[in-house]
Amino acid sequence: MSESSAEAVVSAASAAVSAGNWRRAGVAGAAIGVVAAGAAAGVAIERLTVGRGMRKKARLALDSTGPYGSLRGTPGKAYADDGTELYYEVDEAEPEASLAPRRRRLFGRKAPAPVTVVFSHGYCLNQDSWHFQRAALRGVVRTVHWDQRSHGRSGRGVAQLEDRTPVTIDQLGRDLLAVIEAAVPEGPIVLVGHSMGGMTVMALADHFPELIRDRVVAVALVGTSSGRLGEVNFGLPVAGVAAVRRVLPGVLKALGQQAALVERGRRATADLFAGVIKRYSFASRDVDPAIERFAERMIEGTPIDVVAEFYPAFTEHDKTAALARFTEMPVLVLAGVKDLVTPSEHSEAIADLLPDAELVLVPDAGHLVMLECPEVVIDRLADLLARTGAVPTTATVGGCDSASS
Repeated sequence: MSESSAEAVVSAASAAVSAGNWRRAGVAGAAIGVVAAGAAAGVAIERLTVGRGMRKKARLALDSTGPYGSLRGTPGKAYADDGTELYYEVDEAEPEASLAPRRRRLFGRKAPAPVTVVFSHGYCLNQDSWHFQRAALRGVVRTVHWDQRSHGRSGRGVAQLEDRTPVTIDQLGRDLLAVIEAAVPEGPIVLVGHSMGGMTVMALADHFPELIRDRVVAVALVGTSSGRLGEVNFGLPVAGVAAVRRVLPGVLKALGQQAALVERGRRATADLFAGVIKRYSFASRDVDPAIERFAERMIEGTPIDVVAEFYPAFTEHDKTAALARFTEMPVLVLAGVKDLVTPSEHSEAIADLLPDAELVLVPDAGHLVMLECPEVVIDRLADLLARTGAVPTTATVGGCDSASS
């Protein structure tokens, strides 16, 4: 798609929102997604080959039967420095005697060390995006899963709603500190972050180095970046990327100001958005449809005004210097080779600055690598935990075995 065509599409979106035409706004909003995906023709063909009614029935069936995101723990609430309510859940480690045989095979028979693993999710997702890793570690080691502000079950950002303060990655780092103070007031910690969650971990390290020094014993950075996200091309030709970068922030702001109107249009064009979500979430063709639908639900559940609030923070994100805080501990850096959102080159750049880190690049995996190839992520997390003493042996897990490091 040419630069002029891209600008025409986004201009139409802005005009539709301003005119209050929700259907046109929804279609134009979907068109923006297609511009960003660079796959308009493929998405259109895919959607035309299956009837809308059948697709709706399939989504309902997957929603009613899919087990993904069903795990729940002991709920808790933390409060950010601006008063935002942050929701988290804790899965406690079970006594050694009650461990299931499978978990004993994976992690050995000795009781795990009193380590807490804190999982931070990515943009437009929620804590359930770690479903497979949570299931594997459940009862084996203490874990905390939290929803970032304005995502999942956490409250809308108070500073954003009341003061129109832009969201920053630094704010997310302070939010993570609040969760740790509430859910893990003492003891060693392993930090795990995907995409925006990895950036959150870096912000925590940047502003609270004493916490990293005194309590953090290992870090896992999955599909994330320490900066230069403004250079990502999202798999688009150069001209298309330039156009989208210029106009997308303004269009998202306009859409966010008409959130109710746009959400109706978004629902009306759900099929088109599903194709875009799939392209940006996964790389392989044989992903379980229930997992695809699970990812769709999380992303669709993020209000358009939240999408707009968070987007500018990524171009400003630069936490390269903060990576030095992790040099004295085990670090896992993992990414899908075909990630279009935070390309694997960004993970390689992180690993270059942490020469003792384990770098794992997963072929044929996209941005949601923890859902697409969960066994690889589980295997490497188990190995990381073994190096901290949290578990006595490494895991041996099959599947997605083409990963290289």
